[in-house]
Amino acid sequence: MRALITGVTGQDGSYMAEILLAKGYDVHGLARRVSTENRFRIAHLLGKIRLHYGDLQDGNSIERIVKEVRPDEIYNFAAMSQVRISYDMPAYTGDVTGVGFARILETVRNLDPSIKIYQASSSEMFGKVQEVPQTETTPFYPRSPYGCAKAFSFYLGRAFREGYGLKVYNGILFNHESPRRGECFLSQKVVRAAVRIHAGQQDKLKLGNLEARRDWGYAREYCEWIWRIMQYPEPTDFLIATGENHTVEEFVAETFACLGMGWREHVTQDPDLMRPAEVDELLGDASKARRLLGFEPQVRFKELVRLMVDCELETFAHPRGFPTDADRVDCGLAVSVG
Repeated sequence: MRALITGVTGQDGSYMAEILLAKGYDVHGLARRVSTENRFRIAHLLGKIRLHYGDLQDGNSIERIVKEVRPDEIYNFAAMSQVRISYDMPAYTGDVTGVGFARILETVRNLDPSIKIYQASSSEMFGKVQEVPQTETTPFYPRSPYGCAKAFSFYLGRAFREGYGLKVYNGILFNHESPRRGECFLSQKVVRAAVRIHAGQQDKLKLGNLEARRDWGYAREYCEWIWRIMQYPEPTDFLIATGENHTVEEFVAETFACLGMGWREHVTQDPDLMRPAEVDELLGDASKARRLLGFEPQVRFKELVRLMVDCELETFAHPRGFPTDADRVDCGLAVSVG
């Protein structure tokens, strides 16, 4: 089997590459050519996977790469995925995260409709939630350019599946974290700041809304289930979530507690970090995945926070005397879903 992964240098893309290699796949990755090196998450895989330079904003490069690779499966993780920043770059977010997937679909439709496609959808599509918990049939009400772009991609994938018979699988994954998360994401921002504060290298942590509730899972584990989704015989939509949620404040408190510290004297709220329109409560009901795939989350909230903190502490003990993103690649649990 041959797979093409877009966004291969990111958290999910790097885990997916590892998982597919372990299953005997010939793995190819689409990566943007950038002036600043950003391949640290896959540095240990170079020589095992083949990289192709392209961009979801460039349909010609997508067509060229698909023609060259001839994949059996495409996993689309590429996106402008920072929700807060998407408000500042709505057109770019829409082009990459939304229209970029349209370019993939058109390429597959014209070249080889037998290729299976995974689209990384997001719980941010639910936005101003219409019901709690959310399922695959809960109406979307996105409240950010990122959420809108993801909703566009979701519906477009479904339209091409029903209209052209393409094998499109939408995976609605709720928040999933790991030591490979970038610091621009809340979970990693909190963990790294807490460890720096603990080490006396930082005084304060500035955050936005502390009351927002999220359903947090473990990224490596969720990527295993993405592969399971793609093996389901009938292309469809699946939601993956733990079924429990916690506030941002609870995440912060648990992180500092792992370090034996209180958090209130170290954390301040910054109005500039608030979203223009907040998503108040995300809570997923993965009953469909549980029934059809056998899904059952293994890593729960406290264990997730602990493994992220432990990894950050481990990198601080690195012989160089300071942690780098590359040091965080091998941290975390190796979860098997059977």
